[in-house]
Amino acid sequence: MADLLAPMSGNIWKILVKEGDRVAAEDELIIMEAMKMEIPVTSPEAGTVKSLLVKEGDPVEADSILAVVEYGTGQP
Repeated sequence: MADLLAPMSGNIWKILVKEGDRVAAEDELIIMEAMKMEIPVTSPEAGTVKSLLVKEGDPVEADSILAVVEYGTGQP
């Protein structure tokens, strides 16, 4: 399992997955808003979303844990 981290400080604008969803490499999981820009947070590998630690509207700091993803269990 691996933690999915916020690339920068900002707000959680949209969560595109839910716990238990299978994701492919490069799938957008969360969209952040920072400095009036949308920043997609993607999965580096295929896996399964085990937990979401944020909700839409939450402010987050850079390197905050947004989700936990178990890699190697997603779509090929």
